[in-house]
Amino acid sequence: MTTQERGPGDRPALSRCVPVDRAEFAADHWGRKPLFTRAAALPDDFSDLFSIDAVDELVSARAIRTPFVRMAKEGAVLPPSRFTGPGGFGAEVGDQLDSAKVLAEFADGATLVLQGLHRTWPPIAEFARRLAVELGHPAQVNAYITPASSRGFDPHYDVHDVFVLQIAGEKHWRIHEPVHVDPLRDQPWSDRRDAVAARAEEAPAIDETFRPGDALYLPRGWIHSAEALGGVSVHLTIGVAAYTRHDVVREAVARAADAAALRSSLPLGFDPADPEAVAPIVEETVEALIAALSDPSSRSAVADAVAGRLRRRQRSDTPPAPVRPLETIGAAADLTVDSVVAARQGLVPDVTVEVETVTVRLPTKTVALPIAARAAVERLLDGRPVALGELPLDERSAVVVARRLLREGILVPQPGWADAAYPDVDPADDAGVSSDGERSATADFGTATAT
Repeated sequence: MTTQERGPGDRPALSRCVPVDRAEFAADHWGRKPLFTRAAALPDDFSDLFSIDAVDELVSARAIRTPFVRMAKEGAVLPPSRFTGPGGFGAEVGDQLDSAKVLAEFADGATLVLQGLHRTWPPIAEFARRLAVELGHPAQVNAYITPASSRGFDPHYDVHDVFVLQIAGEKHWRIHEPVHVDPLRDQPWSDRRDAVAARAEEAPAIDETFRPGDALYLPRGWIHSAEALGGVSVHLTIGVAAYTRHDVVREAVARAADAAALRSSLPLGFDPADPEAVAPIVEETVEALIAALSDPSSRSAVADAVAGRLRRRQRSDTPPAPVRPLETIGAAADLTVDSVVAARQGLVPDVTVEVETVTVRLPTKTVALPIAARAAVERLLDGRPVALGELPLDERSAVVVARRLLREGILVPQPGWADAAYPDVDPADDAGVSSDGERSATADFGTATAT
């Protein structure tokens, strides 16, 4: 497939949002300054991700509930009772989106916000996963649907970076420089309400009307407000909760708690209300912390601990692609050497090798297989689709290993992939391994265990 033949979903997610390459974006814009881009400078529009029809489907046919939806008008968030109601017989809930109520509020000028679309709308879910992997930071997606000449929210800043993708209609944005650079998650704009309002009265850094296909990158802390023009406006806001050096410090301090000097008790009779008593304790503690983090013998252990904590957090913040249970069970039962599978996107398991086993470790389970499957497991988990006949195992063992990893939700079936990729080639013919070579290493893979 050539570059010209690739569809929007095949391209790196970041390249669809910005007109510069990854290195230039990282050096000049990431966490530093906004980047507004007209549709003509981007490779595609965003019609494959979302549309006005998608809004109507979600509102009318998907039984969306709070907190996946909210509405706001002139800067004030509406009570959920204004746009939700009971689900009726068989769905005894009181907070299901009521399409008629939404119609009434929207006609009266309220903005509709569909939240968490990375969990409810498949095209956006896939796009958000790709973007999160490329950025190395978790992403979530909301849609803002604003009636003509209406403003949903007052000037404010976000505590996360955002990409704004204009889907339909026009919206006038005013963007001002921060009053608080790089705010943390517990430093909302409302803590600086007066300063934000004053800055919003100054000349904006960006004053543009967004049209379909336009895009904006906005670092956290930059003040913004928007107003729909002439008709209904729909845009996606992709929030990126960037990990910060504050996160690293917090995790490093937690690891440094092993230092004896930091575990010692404060003086008897310590009075936290006495500044003269507190000051030397703070100074001594900071010195002990620096010493604990600077010790060459412990620095590597601290770095490993910080990396492990952030890795676990990243896994939690960015769930892997969902599985289709019934399709997977059916595929596992019908596996042959021509079946094609691939690692589940976003899973990122740890693979360790012991004397007799190769172990796939996930946050919630551990799957152990005989050491003879090591090369096959590594190939199965490298991210590329593979026909079972290509694996360096005999045919029976390849099927058994793949079946086990499918049922554990580690692999997913790729129906039709082999025919599309190799229309005139038997996938097993490209393995480069004779039937009496590596693939003949027969082993009993039915004894693998998971915990």
